[in-house]
Amino acid sequence: MSIPELASVRIVVTGRVQGVFFRRSAAEQARALELKGWARNLSDGSVEIVGEGKRPNLERLLAWAHHGPPLARVETVRVQWGAYEGKFTGFEVR
Repeated sequence: MSIPELASVRIVVTGRVQGVFFRRSAAEQARALELKGWARNLSDGSVEIVGEGKRPNLERLLAWAHHGPPLARVETVRVQWGAYEGKFTGFEVR
């Protein structure tokens, strides 16, 4: 695996995304894609997802975040790409 294919991403999702299993579903998606990182609720009602791994898998997680789990109603998705740092050991819900 070449280093350029590894990356990190920060995703912030707004809408009806808290209380609808968004974080847990994001963690399930991320683990299935062999990504590391975390998902947490933010005080403004949005959900933040930070992940690291293979860029194509991060892109799949980002695509999933545009709709989320069945009860979610996603309004906006903000994304910020970064360099892979290898600082996570798994994917957790915070």
